[in-house]
Amino acid sequence: MTKIPNILLIYTGGTIGMVKEHKTNVLKAFNFNNIKEKIPELNLLDCIIQTVSFKEPIDSSNMSPKYWVKIAEIIENHYDEIDGFVILSGTDTMSYTASALSFMFENLNKPVIFTGSQLPIGDLRTDAKENLITAIQIAATRDGDLPKIGEVCLYFEYKLYRANRTTKISAEQFEAFNSPNFPELGESGVHLNFNNRVLKKVNKNKKLVVRKNFEASIVILKLFPGISEQVVKSILEIENLQGVVLETYGGGNAPTLNWFLNLIQKAIDKNIFIVNVSQCISGSVLLGHYETSSKLKQMGIVDGKDITTESAVAKLIYLIGENIPQKEFKVLFETSLRGEMN
Repeated sequence: MTKIPNILLIYTGGTIGMVKEHKTNVLKAFNFNNIKEKIPELNLLDCIIQTVSFKEPIDSSNMSPKYWVKIAEIIENHYDEIDGFVILSGTDTMSYTASALSFMFENLNKPVIFTGSQLPIGDLRTDAKENLITAIQIAATRDGDLPKIGEVCLYFEYKLYRANRTTKISAEQFEAFNSPNFPELGESGVHLNFNNRVLKKVNKNKKLVVRKNFEASIVILKLFPGISEQVVKSILEIENLQGVVLETYGGGNAPTLNWFLNLIQKAIDKNIFIVNVSQCISGSVLLGHYETSSKLKQMGIVDGKDITTESAVAKLIYLIGENIPQKEFKVLFETSLRGEMN
């Protein structure tokens, strides 16, 4: 007899869990213990749904590594008896959080699906119901005796993405996310269709390892025409700075001015990890392809390839937390650990 999957719904906060009070029109957090009363369609799903909510739901703008660890620990504590996890969070920082979770879980062999909504769950035109129902259905999908998905994903507006490949592209459209450098893992239409070619293979023989050292002092430094020496210097000389996500132009290009290159070299000499990522939504860093990136390559700057800024932030914090030696750090960052880069 086929076992009915147990799915744990984790509500951290965000628009999807908000309902309007009829008298005041004020949004307040929804009680997810009553989720089937609000969305009776969930009773039609062939799975058992359990729920757990943050005691104090947080807006995604307040998301931070301490909450990443909290989410990871909820999953870790329920991992043996639960078959799949659906995490509800605010959309503004969802790609950061979902990317972080992908690095925190080593040897993951169960689905962890992030979703949310652009409109509250009680709104007449809400996208919350479809996103939530399908995310749960995906988490419950089996391939024989194994789950169909064995990685951290993000589901939104009929598309299933690898979480650490996503970026939020719209604050107003229901199609709020995109995966610019990697194909969708699946699509919801009349049927759930999975892109088996790019799905990670589930390996039940490896034991889950949860990495929780997710505290690091890092910054994102976005270049722009006319950026001054004073600005770059003040950022790179932040006390106890450990890492920088350097958002460069196009294929990894940056100013060739002596003061800029000297400041970058000085930071690298102080064992500050600097990762070169492109400001472009799609495409890859190609270090050394143009003269404007050849100096950075010679310095030994980390090549972010086609990683998103959100994933670069999460991976940088993860590797710093693991105390990776300077010589190994560059090689590890430039290696795909969770499918985050080509």
